[in-house]
Amino acid sequence: MNTDRDNNQSTFDYSTHKEFVEYYAKESLSDSTLKRMEGIIINISRNLEKHSFNKKLNIADIGCGTGVMSRMWAQEGHTVHGIEVNEALLEIARKRANEVGLEIEFCLGSATNLPWKNESMDVCIAPELIEHVVEWKACLREFARILKPNGVLFISTSNKLCPKQQEFNLPFYSWYPALLKRYFENLARTTRPDLAGYAIYPAVNWFSFYQLRKEFLEMGMESFDRFDIMDIDKRSTYQKIIIMLIRSNSILRWLGHVASPGLSILAIKKFH
Repeated sequence: MNTDRDNNQSTFDYSTHKEFVEYYAKESLSDSTLKRMEGIIINISRNLEKHSFNKKLNIADIGCGTGVMSRMWAQEGHTVHGIEVNEALLEIARKRANEVGLEIEFCLGSATNLPWKNESMDVCIAPELIEHVVEWKACLREFARILKPNGVLFISTSNKLCPKQQEFNLPFYSWYPALLKRYFENLARTTRPDLAGYAIYPAVNWFSFYQLRKEFLEMGMESFDRFDIMDIDKRSTYQKIIIMLIRSNSILRWLGHVASPGLSILAIKKFH
């Protein structure tokens, strides 16, 4: 990493609340978290097979937290690079990787200014990240920059269409008007950190799939939502029918997003 990049990243707050670290250190090892991370990897891997990547991949885990996903990819023999703005979580990631003998590059920094070369990664993963970054468009540009042509990006983030969310301990928060959201965001950063689970960087952005699809298209990336990337082979006949109906009807797809607490998007970087 160069000096300019380090200087830019020095403006970020790498500290954290004790409660936040304790919660995520424990939650990152829960069965629900492990199952969710495994599901993300399965979705990405299924798409990778279509594009005939070499077996050993360069993986960028953006906002890697305690390194759960990084370890899963490394255990499969891939070269993994993780970056995290929370220094305490990063130390846990390094410790856990060392305990199981995995060599993973973990670095402290921001998703708005990644330390890797252009077109150096086969896969970029950014779960539950861009909602917390004010300059979220800079994040998307960085993800696209480091991906090789035909590279795969996976993002999960907040969904402004659905009234249910997990970012703030407030009912129907994703539907609040912007002014009211700014009020509670300020409270969460100052006197009421409990409102946003003691996060130093609480969620400040709320997205729809349609909004992000437009952004990806302008960057030369093709994107797919949760209904497109679902594996329906192992689902019941009833579930298959529902998913196929959603895929084929724009109104049903929109209603499906209204009913989904979060967004999951897979994007492919097109060749120049």
